[in-house]
Amino acid sequence: MAAVRDNVFPTRMNLTVTKARLKGAQTGHSLLKRKSEALTTRFRVIVRKIEDAKLKMGKVMQNASFSLAEVAYITGDISYQVRESAKRATFKVSAKQENVSGVLLPAFEPDMQAGSQFELTGLGRGGQQIQKARAVYIKAVETLVELASLQTAFVILDEVIKLTNRRVNAIEYVIIPRIENTISYINSELDEQDREEFYRLKKIQGKKKDRAAAAAAAQNELDELAKLSIQDGNLHSEIGLSEDQSAARNILAEQVDEDIIF
Repeated sequence: MAAVRDNVFPTRMNLTVTKARLKGAQTGHSLLKRKSEALTTRFRVIVRKIEDAKLKMGKVMQNASFSLAEVAYITGDISYQVRESAKRATFKVSAKQENVSGVLLPAFEPDMQAGSQFELTGLGRGGQQIQKARAVYIKAVETLVELASLQTAFVILDEVIKLTNRRVNAIEYVIIPRIENTISYINSELDEQDREEFYRLKKIQGKKKDRAAAAAAAQNELDELAKLSIQDGNLHSEIGLSEDQSAARNILAEQVDEDIIF
């Protein structure tokens, strides 16, 4: 009995641990599924923004090309003036991070410095067209920064979504079925042990009944023998008493009193 209990206790402990693992796998699957859905929703939003940014980029670059052509037509080649006037960058890009369901996505934002180094460019002629071309190209660069930010987020989200979906599928189709099969095997082993324990108890109960029946039969035999011995003792006692009485009568009969006249 003690050996059977020692075998059952670790099995039940393993069953409890395995059920806890199954619960954890199901919880992890649910969380990863929600994460995948959230990332997929954000991915679709980014895809739409990229499409809009590319359409916008085409129009902006077209306007920028026309503006540069107008500047070249009015003022000629001003590239040397731009190179001589450029001392420091007036258009900078700042990088930030955005947390989307635990995934850090980079976000680039344009940062324009106050003032301009090219305010006097084209003072002689074409100044208005030069400033217009500058504004158009600034807008084009801003659109490029926006598109670069969206493209970077697109690539990162694409990799993370693929990885998350692989994990979700692995948990759903590999880990959870294995744990469920393990639980089914442990339950079958416990059922088998219960059946063995029930059969063992039935055998022990049957042996106890047989021993009790044998003891009762032996006790009945002893009681019968005791009754027979008592009856035999009484019979012998009665036979001995009758012989003594007859002997006493014979003794009286044999004695003759001479004084008695018949």
